Amino acid sequence: QLGIAVGFLVPPVLVPNVEDVEKLAYHISIMFFMTAGVATALFILVVIVFKEKPPHPPSRAQALVQSRPTEEYSYVQSILRLLRNANFMLLMVTYGLNAGKKKSPLLNRMVIHHYPGEEVNAGRIGLTIVLSGMAGALISGIWLDRTKTYKQTTLVVYIMSLVGMIAYTFTLSLGHLWVVFVTAGMLGFFMTGYLPLGFEFAAELTYPESEGTSSGLLNVSAQIFGIAFTIGQGQIIDCFGTKAGNLLLCSFLCLGTIMTAFIKADLRRQQANL
Repeated sequence: QLGIAVGFLVPPVLVPNVEDVEKLAYHISIMFFMTAGVATALFILVVIVFKEKPPHPPSRAQALVQSRPTEEYSYVQSILRLLRNANFMLLMVTYGLNAGKKKSPLLNRMVIHHYPGEEVNAGRIGLTIVLSGMAGALISGIWLDRTKTYKQTTLVVYIMSLVGMIAYTFTLSLGHLWVVFVTAGMLGFFMTGYLPLGFEFAAELTYPESEGTSSGLLNVSAQIFGIAFTIGQGQIIDCFGTKAGNLLLCSFLCLGTIMTAFIKADLRRQQANL
């Protein structure tokens, strides 16, 4: 999330809005070389520092999973079992609807449409969304660890994501940039705060399946919906304006909220820990 925040803030600074194509290409190349350098450094750190697994299982549930012979595990069969899990399928769709909206890269375009020449502030609004989201993710994780109220917390955060999206939609065109900062921060707090809830809820619903498999499927869902939202919202913005594009996302968040209410809190991992 911190890397995403930097990604919102740095490009508008490194790549100014100029008409000269050659100068634009020069600035973009500098940004790309910097990105390549950071990625290479991270790769080296992963190779040197990361270990295969911790010396002790983090929970009783994981100890039970690790005690099974590896030859008994089938990745394909695991995916098929997950796809037959109705609660997980509902969660996968609702997670995709929420996280896919977050992956839509149209923020700068919408802000600049209403506030011309504010490319740097558009990046700062994106930074505000991510930083408030980091706080939301931390707080929701602590709350979930103490209360174990997976469905209730997930549903409340989903509803607040919808409320934040509605507030952002109807304040974007008011002409007050500071209001956009406030509503975008509220949206980011709950929208990004939902992401760890989705992963943890999925691990509960799918135990003893691999958490890597369930989280991978959630990410696939988010990418698919993110592509669909980017294309669909872009077309609607071109034809009907930014408010109509944001209302499309609000309608899908409303659908996701309703679907979340139908997920049963089958907390299998908690039962294994007990």
